[in-house]
Amino acid sequence: MLTADLTGKKALVTGAAAGIGLATVALFARMGATVALNDRPGNPRLDEEVARLVADGLKVVAAPGDVGDAEDARAMVRRAAEAMGGLDYLINNAGTPGTTTPIPPSDLDAQSEEFWDRLLSVNLKGPFRCTHAAAPYLRAARGAVVNTASISAFGGGGSSTPYCVTKAGLVNLTQELARGLAPEVRVNAIAPGMVESDWQCRWDEDWRARSIEKTPLGRPGEPDDYAEVILFLCAGAAYVTGQTISVDGGMRS
Repeated sequence: MLTADLTGKKALVTGAAAGIGLATVALFARMGATVALNDRPGNPRLDEEVARLVADGLKVVAAPGDVGDAEDARAMVRRAAEAMGGLDYLINNAGTPGTTTPIPPSDLDAQSEEFWDRLLSVNLKGPFRCTHAAAPYLRAARGAVVNTASISAFGGGGSSTPYCVTKAGLVNLTQELARGLAPEVRVNAIAPGMVESDWQCRWDEDWRARSIEKTPLGRPGEPDDYAEVILFLCAGAAYVTGQTISVDGGMRS
């Protein structure tokens, strides 16, 4: 596992009560950072995971807020940064499939206006809102942003057409924010493949078996696999910005 000395650094991770986000919070905190753990207000796992990590001696604070709500997202970022005394790293990990079962591209009726609006607001506008609010703190710290996209951004195959489109947009937004916040702030993204976590949308076992068969490393990615690349993009990679790194065990190779 990659390590770094993050003593004195402050990070905010959105969508962090489980999966990639939670693994990232734990990794950064173990490296010495103070980390704000964001998830939706009312999610009991938010307080549970914060309490667990604090009991382990890590510097973690709760940052409830819905990134899909413009005012709530911006206020959440400001509260978290002020509580920690600044912000060095923003990890825009929050995202939603909006469905518990995959929606095939042919099912246009299921891709309602409301469905589109929710996915666009959380998956695409959410990272922009949070980055916009965090920009003054990140510029002062000469910090970094990492967005969680998806390999579905590059050729579909995600939980729905709107999901794939929002992730493709996030790849482009990463490039635009990298230009807009340079030279003080670096902005990159990861594009996960299969993730071994409790994701809202579930595929059947046949799909899972076929996907593993197509993955050269022969297994789904664990949350820690993705957290390690996020750490690299924040604490290292000093001459890398505007890039999206596929973290998929070679599935797209």
